Amino acid sequence: MSINRDKLGLFLSFFLIGSLVLVGCGEEYVPPAGEVEATEFQGVELTPMRLQGNNALAGTQSIDRESYVLTVNGLTDNAVTLSYQDLLDLPQQSRLITLHCVEGWEFVAKVTGPTMASIFALAGVKAEADTVIFYTTDVPEGYTSLELAYIQSQDIMLALKINDLTLPPSRGFPFQVVAVGKYGYKWAKWVTRIELSTDTAFRGYWESRGFNNNADITGPRFD
Repeated sequence: MSINRDKLGLFLSFFLIGSLVLVGCGEEYVPPAGEVEATEFQGVELTPMRLQGNNALAGTQSIDRESYVLTVNGLTDNAVTLSYQDLLDLPQQSRLITLHCVEGWEFVAKVTGPTMASIFALAGVKAEADTVIFYTTDVPEGYTSLELAYIQSQDIMLALKINDLTLPPSRGFPFQVVAVGKYGYKWAKWVTRIELSTDTAFRGYWESRGFNNNADITGPRFD
């Protein structure tokens, strides 16, 4: 008996997403002193942080600002370790983005932070590298990956702030990967290590459970 692929994919989506812990949406966030949430950017009304959808696999992860270290290694000329202050000290950019969740919801926000190019420039990327793997506190074996060519062509950045507010723990402090054009499961949070690799066969948490590895919002949701 054949099973309709679309129905199977929809069932898989609800089954897996049903295991998520819903966090952040509707929560009141008290920002650090002096920070005021932006309501508009480039003439576009922004979704307030408290109304932005947000998921987590194992609930909010707690990362200490003072002891945090981001490691960038693998196929690099130099393994680099960056503190949270180091990330703040890199050149910052602000962009208007839309995050699309595979569940069907989305939000519009202003994000601010350094580009991955500025971080890779510190580490030096070896010519053979083509895959970037993100390791997180909730999935230390590797949460997701992105093609290096995509990161370079889209000048992908790391959001230290959303709507001018420092990311709270529930949103991925110290930063969230801004994977524009990709579904939300590529927007890694609570990242502790970034590895340059040639492992094009790598599949992250969601991808190994049937979600499309490209995750393009204009493409299929499932493999």
